[in-house]
Amino acid sequence: MRGHDWVERAGELFEAAMFGGDASALDQSDAVLDAVEAPLSMSRGKVLHVRFLNDREENRQELVLFERAAELYKRLGDTSGEADALFWIGCWHQVVKGDGVTGEPYFERSYALAKSVDDRMTMSYAIRHLGFADKDAGHFDRARERLTESVTLRREIGFRPGEAAGLVALAYLAAETGDPPAAFRHLDQAQSVAESCGAKAVSGWIEQARTLIQP
Repeated sequence: MRGHDWVERAGELFEAAMFGGDASALDQSDAVLDAVEAPLSMSRGKVLHVRFLNDREENRQELVLFERAAELYKRLGDTSGEADALFWIGCWHQVVKGDGVTGEPYFERSYALAKSVDDRMTMSYAIRHLGFADKDAGHFDRARERLTESVTLRREIGFRPGEAAGLVALAYLAAETGDPPAAFRHLDQAQSVAESCGAKAVSGWIEQARTLIQP
């Protein structure tokens, strides 16, 4: 059901409750409106996150929106939606606040929920950021395993821009652990993938990585 259809349905239920005396319509309205609000909260939160990445100005409303979405998706029994929202809560803590320790449990819960419904897209995001947490903690082998799993998941579902981004992350990890040749192999592969899908932003990340990673 499209967003407009959900709103129209809510209006019909209001009429049934207000004028038709159907008390059950009120509970149905709650579910319908939750189904409208949850994805809207997610979308608004993601827009705020991209704005943060562009200007580095924190807006706490981002966290509020993701927490609201998680609450609504859980109420609706939408496991995939809840997993996605939990990932973004973790991302707010890790990326916006620089607090990976607080973010990690959200990524773990997100990954577990997403795996239970075979939502490999959300799995790829959650495991990627768990990999970043491992890298920050100096657990490089586990970080490599998790970042590699993220790339594999994205390759399986055809998420080419995400695959390229994942290869860039592996390149930085290889450089940090003293293996520049592996880093440049990852960047070459990332460039090929990015060019094949028109991921211009990722191509920029690749060029930046080439300047920062010493042969």
